[in-house]
Amino acid sequence: MKMIIAIIKPSRLDAVLDAVTEAGASGMTVTEVRGYGRQRGKTEVYRGAEYEVKLLPKVKIEIAAATDTVEKIVEAITQSANTGKIGDGKVFVLDLEQALRIRTGDRDGAAIG
Repeated sequence: MKMIIAIIKPSRLDAVLDAVTEAGASGMTVTEVRGYGRQRGKTEVYRGAEYEVKLLPKVKIEIAAATDTVEKIVEAITQSANTGKIGDGKVFVLDLEQALRIRTGDRDGAAIG
């Protein structure tokens, strides 16, 4: 089992959700977050005053997946989140040691399927 964590632009959320569902993700958690990478924020002008936005709005998607579906899900995220511009995001894949469905007591693969 693996945990896939993707940080993407909010405008790409619907496309990514459709793509990962089609790729076999059975569930996910989506959180609105703020952060920056190489771009280090951006400068904007509001009513003639210039100000710096250091933390940009992003969306964090977490998906617990069976090891054999990870590559397909990561590819779906990569293709659907890509705009070709700076700030498209990152995808991280981590080992998932254990999973438990609280209602039924199902463990590991049965808990995430």
